[in-house]
Amino acid sequence: MKRILIIEDDLSIAELQRDYLEMSEMDVVIETRGDLGLQKALTEAFDLLILDLMLPNMNGFDICKQIRSQTNLPILMVSAKKEDIDIIRGLGLGADDYMTKPFSPSELVARVKAHLARYERLVGQESKVKEELCIRGLIIDKRARRVYVNEKEVTLTSKEYDLLMFLAIHPNQVFTKNDLFERIWGMDSAGDIATVTVHIGRIREKIELTSAEPQYIETIWGVGYRFKA
Repeated sequence: MKRILIIEDDLSIAELQRDYLEMSEMDVVIETRGDLGLQKALTEAFDLLILDLMLPNMNGFDICKQIRSQTNLPILMVSAKKEDIDIIRGLGLGADDYMTKPFSPSELVARVKAHLARYERLVGQESKVKEELCIRGLIIDKRARRVYVNEKEVTLTSKEYDLLMFLAIHPNQVFTKNDLFERIWGMDSAGDIATVTVHIGRIREKIELTSAEPQYIETIWGVGYRFKA
């Protein structure tokens, strides 16, 4: 059974989300304070985190940042904030997805299932390739889900790793942003193209010597991206 942590200060909303997730046979834990939610996320085992932005004691952005510094726990950020800058900031800090309130509980469940299923599928796909991929100083350790550049480890979020791994095991193939969103996030990409762009940019910042002249992930203008073998 998958274990989900909800950090949401509006208990009625959190309980509604919990009820729908439990109907899908998931074990759900609710925390209404930001600081206590962070502590629980870092000390207990969860498969996914649903994180509100506006929380008492600690906001969702700070929670996301601290979690990302220590773990690759998938994070689904939810908020009434609809501005692009907030969405981009959340994704840039390492959130795997962003939903704006109000949204239907059934959509939330669908996204949670999609993230969990996509993660399992990608892990299974990785098992078909050798334990390590070594490409011009870049090493991807499949078993540990770790990445090294010139023998120095770089920290990737769960979705950043999934995206890099997917591209790396399909070298020289061109994928559109829609392709990548569907394959990694598993949902309709309409209105969410920024998610792919932000994640590609963050990966490049961590593995490329210079983003202006990437040696691994190449932009095919007007089409999408490809991993150069």
